[in-house]
Amino acid sequence: MKQDLRIGVVYDFRNPASTGIDNQTFYGEILDQAAWLDGLGVDLIWFTEHHFVDDGYLPSWIPVAAAMAARTKNARFSSDISILPLYQPIRLAEDLAVLDNISGVRVDLGVGLGYVPRDFAGYGLSVKQRVSRTDESLEILTRCFSGARFSYTGKRYQADDVVIKPDYVLPGGPPLWVAASSANGALRAARFNAHLLPQGPYETTIQVWRDALKADGRDPDDYRVGIIKPCFVTDDKERDWPDILAAERVRMEYYAQAFKDAGRGAPPDQDKERISQNWVVGDVEHCVAELSAFIKQNGITDLVTWAVPPGLRPNAVNASLERFVKEVAPRLKAL
Repeated sequence: MKQDLRIGVVYDFRNPASTGIDNQTFYGEILDQAAWLDGLGVDLIWFTEHHFVDDGYLPSWIPVAAAMAARTKNARFSSDISILPLYQPIRLAEDLAVLDNISGVRVDLGVGLGYVPRDFAGYGLSVKQRVSRTDESLEILTRCFSGARFSYTGKRYQADDVVIKPDYVLPGGPPLWVAASSANGALRAARFNAHLLPQGPYETTIQVWRDALKADGRDPDDYRVGIIKPCFVTDDKERDWPDILAAERVRMEYYAQAFKDAGRGAPPDQDKERISQNWVVGDVEHCVAELSAFIKQNGITDLVTWAVPPGLRPNAVNASLERFVKEVAPRLKAL
C-alpha cells in the first residue's frame, strides 16, 4: 500500500556562541517555533542526538518532545537517531510509554548504532559493543512494545519479569525505525520489522531492505522511508543563502571531525555514493522539482528539513519554513 508523504522539520539544538543567546532562551524560542510550525501544518518534528559537544548538541530528545507535545496538536515526534547502544532499553521503553500518553499517540522511535567514539567513552562504553548492544536492545524493545510480560537474558542486558507501564495507547507501541548506512543495517531494519532511515547508498540500504522484506513475504510499500533532506526556499539566493551556508559549514565541521575520529572516511556532504542529504536551495518551483525527483527516485515517505541552522536564532529561517510548509509541501504531497 502506497504511503502518504509526510513533511516536517528536524532539530539538533546546537547553540554555538555566535547565536548570541543562552541555552534557556534558545530552548524557549525553539519551543515557540515548534508550536508555530504545528499550527502551519507540519506532520513531523524529529531530533538528532550526540553527546558532550561544546555547542550543546541535543543529548536527550524525549524531554524536549514532551515539552513540545504540550504545545502542539498534530505533529509526530521521533528521533533520527537515538544512539541505541547508549540507552538502557527498559528505561527507554518506559520513557516512551509516558511520552506516548502525554502526546496522544504522536511518538515514533528511530534508532541506530552510533559511531562517535566520544559519545561512547563518556558513558564508559566501547564502540566495539555497539552492534551487540543495539541488537539486544531491539529485541528487548520489541518485547516491551508488545505489552506482554517477559524476561530476557543476553550478553549485554538482563531483565526479569518486566511489563511496561503505563500501557502504550495503541497495541504494539511506537512505530520503530532503524538507520542503515550499509547492507547490515538494512537487514537489521528488516529483521526487526522496522521502517528505514537510509544513511548510505540506495543499493546497499533501501534496496537491500526492500529485498529482505519481500523475501520474508512482506510488502515494502507497507513501510516508510524517512530522511533529512534540507530545503531553503528563497526568491533571492544570492541575498539569503550565505548566512545559511555559513551555519551549514559549522554543522558539517562537527561531522567531519566525528567521521575522522571514527575512521569512517568522507563525511556525509562529501560522500558521492550515499543518498544525498545536501540542501536544496531556490524558489518554490526549483524546490518542488528537485524534491519531487528525489522523493520518487528513493521512495521517500517522510522528509524533514533543518529548522535551525547552528549559530542562527530559531526565527532566522521562518520565512523559508513557512513557504516550505505552505507552498512546497502541498505540491509534493499532490504528486
